[in-house]
Amino acid sequence: MSNAVEDKPFLIVGSGTETVAPGLHILRGQGQSFVAETDAGLVVVDTGPGGSVTQGMLEAVRRLSDAPLHALCFSHGHIGYNAGLPQWLAHAAERGDAPPRVIAHRNVPRRLARYRETHALQQRMAEIQFRRPAGFFAQRLPLHAPVETFDEVLAIGQGERRIELRWAPSETDDAIALWSPAQRVLYGGAALIDSIPNIGTPFRTLRDTVRWADTLDALAALGPRLAVREFGPSIVGEAEVQHVLGHTAHALRWLRAEVVRLMNEGLGERELLARIHLPDELFGVEWMKPAYGDPSYIVRDIYRSENGWWDRNPTSLHPEPPEAVGRAVADAITDKQAVIDQASALADQGRVQLALHVIDLLATADGAAAEIAEARRLKAAWLRQRAAEVSSYVSRNLYRASADMLEQGTQARFSIR
Repeated sequence: MSNAVEDKPFLIVGSGTETVAPGLHILRGQGQSFVAETDAGLVVVDTGPGGSVTQGMLEAVRRLSDAPLHALCFSHGHIGYNAGLPQWLAHAAERGDAPPRVIAHRNVPRRLARYRETHALQQRMAEIQFRRPAGFFAQRLPLHAPVETFDEVLAIGQGERRIELRWAPSETDDAIALWSPAQRVLYGGAALIDSIPNIGTPFRTLRDTVRWADTLDALAALGPRLAVREFGPSIVGEAEVQHVLGHTAHALRWLRAEVVRLMNEGLGERELLARIHLPDELFGVEWMKPAYGDPSYIVRDIYRSENGWWDRNPTSLHPEPPEAVGRAVADAITDKQAVIDQASALADQGRVQLALHVIDLLATADGAAAEIAEARRLKAAWLRQRAAEVSSYVSRNLYRASADMLEQGTQARFSIR
């Protein structure tokens, strides 16, 4: 049984800074944060996850400049990116500086209220998605509220060192970008990553595919000569920025149109996933690879945006408890070994996903019968095999976390108990 997790820190991309233009710097921590030197003082986007990582970020900034902190800004409202806020505020106080402004988009407080209400759920989802042991995030998901919010655009500073914070709804409805008009440098935050846009992740609420495309078009319309991503290398040159952002927006709109077309033909979610074909010229380029998310996730989110929760099987309208269903199905199978043999034969043929569908006839049942235990063991092994076959970081972790739970006897139901 393997419960090991990767040693690589949670979403940490490195340390230190990288100057991309005079007075404009990437600040590495949880993702790539950003620092702008303005005539009002330093503007920092994202304070990091806290602890030693945030301390390292602070020290890196002080190697750049001794100017006071003017503003600490939330790139978006996801938990963790600004867990280090108290350390930055304490740093300013220790220097005898005025308290920096703490700025976010006006939608962030609403998101934080949701997260407070569902704190145990958020903690458990993070443990599974990032494959961490139970309780790992108990002290790692502090919520710190902004002091000041804005709607569309907020300017800071004057003249050549003026910067703008711009609403950039994308992964969240509270994401922002930072724009330097004089130097034509864009920090895209959560709207810009080096893989397919993170839409439709299995544990998250709906994300608007077309709105993300609209944001990319709006950012491109600014005419950046350099665009800094939240994750991944910067996009250099005006033509390349236009190409990457425009291409991504076009691919997202194509996906929306194709899913709608298939829904209008009457296809359900699983039928649609089986039918849809992703053109390589749109989805085969490097920055659309499924390194974190996956295009099938986006398909599901688009489908969910126009459909209810029902999978169109009338049996699922008013279901029995999962434990009762699993037990009844297993009891109905008189030759359980035949199920195991059939699933194993499919796996041997390389049809591991189909083998998983078959083995679930037994693997979801309660009890200590030898065939049930064997089904769970096989399912865990095949989940690890599937994890090695997919590109998406999220999919890999969900497969592996599910296998961990099966081997621990918790049946991979993602209970928050």
